[in-house]
Amino acid sequence: MGLVNKDTFVCFDCEATGLDPAKDRIIEIAAVKFTCNRMLESREDLINPGISIPQYTIEIHHITDDMVRGKPSMQEVLKDYLDFIGDHIVVGHAIPFDLAILDHEAKRANTGSNLSSQRHLDTLRLARLYGESPTNSLESLRKHFNIKAEGAHRAMSDVLVNIEVFKHLSRKFKTTEDILTRLEKPIALKQMPLGKHKGRPFCEVPIEYIRWAANQNFDQDLLFSLRSELKKRRHGNQFSQAANPFSEL
Repeated sequence: MGLVNKDTFVCFDCEATGLDPAKDRIIEIAAVKFTCNRMLESREDLINPGISIPQYTIEIHHITDDMVRGKPSMQEVLKDYLDFIGDHIVVGHAIPFDLAILDHEAKRANTGSNLSSQRHLDTLRLARLYGESPTNSLESLRKHFNIKAEGAHRAMSDVLVNIEVFKHLSRKFKTTEDILTRLEKPIALKQMPLGKHKGRPFCEVPIEYIRWAANQNFDQDLLFSLRSELKKRRHGNQFSQAANPFSEL
């Protein structure tokens, strides 16, 4: 592991029947081995999940039951992808989901994998750190960095866009180790990224909502941001009380 622009990474993406890594199944997977200067190797497969694909997910990725009929099961191609990933650092947008769903497929197939401890660089978190795109979706980042569209929201097109986004977001770092070290610490968000107050600065979100959200099972960046806001408000209240000697009367 050395300079970012010299290291070899694997970017991969899964389309799935839903968003629960333990219950849902992969229906398409794509992976590209790359350096910041060139693509080295790639592979992609449509996968027969053995269950029907829900309509609401078809509307996102446009992969239908007909398209996966007769395609290999994940079990048939699993070893190829685990070998392809190897011990490379993995890059992806919200990549913990893709690692988790592939790891569950490996467990189902009774195949050992190191995916749960795989070193990874999440471009969603790098985008939060960068903080200059209106939103941090892959599509929003693609437009922000003027990256050419690669077609429909499918696994390989997402991987190709993701690699270009990674190149932009990693520019301020010299070594891969620098990025990994920075991502060990939480990142402060500027706005509420989800829920009914989505898009509002934390200082404008009602305190009851922040208290509730701070106890949910959200990712470390959001929890850090919510708890920082709670701390700020507590200190703010103490300050205003100290400034007003009549506040207790």
